[in-house]
Amino acid sequence: MEIKSAVFVISNTEVAKCPVSVLPEYAFIGRSNVGKSSLINMLCNRKSLAKTSVKPGKTQLINHFLINQNWYLVDLPGYGYAKVAKEQREKWNVFIQQYILKRSNLVCLMVLIDSRISAQKIDLEFMRWLGKNSIPFVIVFTKIDKLSKRQFSDNITAYTLELEKFWEELPLCFYTSAEDKTGRTELLAFIESTNKLF
Repeated sequence: MEIKSAVFVISNTEVAKCPVSVLPEYAFIGRSNVGKSSLINMLCNRKSLAKTSVKPGKTQLINHFLINQNWYLVDLPGYGYAKVAKEQREKWNVFIQQYILKRSNLVCLMVLIDSRISAQKIDLEFMRWLGKNSIPFVIVFTKIDKLSKRQFSDNITAYTLELEKFWEELPLCFYTSAEDKTGRTELLAFIESTNKLF
């Protein structure tokens, strides 16, 4: 897939205010500081489509971007250790869950995982919640350029073993780097093929 256009549409915290649900939609989510904004910018071949920051918690709204006039990319707030008030985090959790559960044209949720660290309880629990609610998702491992081939192999093997404790069939996985664009072709090909089924 060639990205010919990527246009910001709207930011909000209410599912009812999202764009009319006639186009396929792919939402990106992960723990704070997982490299979500950098990955989105890499996929769309834009430097600052999604706002990046050295401080976790930059994304605080449901952000819709219209890609090629025929599908939406959605940037969701991160979860985890962002240094924001507990009350604010709880508000995020409510509208994120409402979006995931009620958005009828959400084709797939891209769950971003930092490939450098071991499996985190918060990620595993979130994916099990998705499974219980029959939400289609894939795992997108980020920052693989930061690892040697041996480290990458060891980390992915260890993560797979953790997943196998809870899943009979493992989710589809992608391996990416925003720095060298690893995984871009594979992710866009997945989206393109899935769009044809919408």
